[in-house]
Amino acid sequence: MSISDNIHFFQNQLAGTDCRLVTVTKTHPVEKLQEAYDAGARLFGENKVQEMAAKHPELPADIEWHLIGHLQTNKVKYIAPFVHTIQSIDSLKLLLEMEKQAAKYGRVINGLLQFHIAAEETKTGLTLPEAEEILQSDAFKGLQHVRITGVMAIATNTPDETQLRREFSELRGYFELLRTRYFADAEYFREISMGMSSDYKLAIAEGSTLIRVGSAIFGAR
Repeated sequence: MSISDNIHFFQNQLAGTDCRLVTVTKTHPVEKLQEAYDAGARLFGENKVQEMAAKHPELPADIEWHLIGHLQTNKVKYIAPFVHTIQSIDSLKLLLEMEKQAAKYGRVINGLLQFHIAAEETKTGLTLPEAEEILQSDAFKGLQHVRITGVMAIATNTPDETQLRREFSELRGYFELLRTRYFADAEYFREISMGMSSDYKLAIAEGSTLIRVGSAIFGAR
């Protein structure tokens, strides 16, 4: 199937749900991204700042760019003028740098708090106490150019559906708790980014609002 066919397949899969598709475009050339765009894809996810910054000017302006990989604070400045959402927030230090850089352009950058839910130590992310410490801090409360719109996590790379459901359910639980305690009046706090090419159906069943799909659209890299 073509990239266009694959985009349409996922659009049909998500019809009638509250979930949207983030097309993961890392390592793929601009021509393939344009093909995905022409088929209706609008949310593009990149892992690396350099790649996102290079592709951005080559593609239509209405693309919603999501940074989904680990982000070093010294690289925020390269994407601050245009990035829509940084899905991988794992420290107050990163939030403060986002605030500083977004303020320079008079814009607001959305962000998701990344949690560690996988059984693999190589996966990064916050614990619930770490996330609450950030949200309770005076520094966080003073942010004017960063908006936390939800949570994100990467599940364990396993075929065990019971484990995946448990991990997705755990992230949904964190989302519900944070919404109740810190974002009760914030209608924008509504995103749960979980699920990829191999496990997106389970993620949607557990409440995902953003699935991150690359290989099932572009083929294996």
